[in-house]
Amino acid sequence: MIDQIEIERFLIKSFEDAKLSNDEKYSLKSLLESLKSQEEMFSYTRNKAFDIFREAQDDEENIFIRSTNWLEKVIKTIDSARNQNVVKASSAFFSPGKSCAKAIIDCIYQAKHSIDICVFTISDNQISDAILKAHKSGIAIRIISDNDKANDMGSDVYQLTEQGVPVRLDQSPHHMHHKFALFDSQFDQQVLLNGSFNWTRSASMKNEENITLLHDKNLISAFATTFENLWGECK
Repeated sequence: MIDQIEIERFLIKSFEDAKLSNDEKYSLKSLLESLKSQEEMFSYTRNKAFDIFREAQDDEENIFIRSTNWLEKVIKTIDSARNQNVVKASSAFFSPGKSCAKAIIDCIYQAKHSIDICVFTISDNQISDAILKAHKSGIAIRIISDNDKANDMGSDVYQLTEQGVPVRLDQSPHHMHHKFALFDSQFDQQVLLNGSFNWTRSASMKNEENITLLHDKNLISAFATTFENLWGECK
């Protein structure tokens, strides 16, 4: 992949003196912000920097302090570039259009610890792919969905279950019609995503829908309690 090769070359070159100069920090930040699939490339850059750091420790005993300083600056630069795309609190998004689905995907990629999803249905493959990537990266994910909608053609619920994502389905004769998600609800960077938007392609392409993002701790607590209650009731 061209982007990965370019990043690896940059990191190796900048590591030659075990320093990351201000010019190099600016160049790395500009490079990261210019790439497509930014969240994947942020992770790749971070992992590659650690690889270079670890390999260097076998070559020279006194390089540890200098290379640690280089690694610290690289990680801070990645975080700085990533923060340019952080979804802000108390934001509103509307469909038709891509903004609602993008807000969901951005929140998924920005989660650091946990994601609790409580939605009527999931059939947008881009959203499902983001959930699966987050799950594979170690983010603790739980999903509650409606048992009837899980059987719809195009539903991704069972696919996510087969990939090891914890999923529970509503067992009542009525619909589990919520559409909300909690990101890192037990940690500092708490986000509540809520609104009418169904996690489907038709919701993006055709429907008049909305999503709001909130950091209000009281609201997050209320929704977290509702999630836990439903999690206990569903199977």
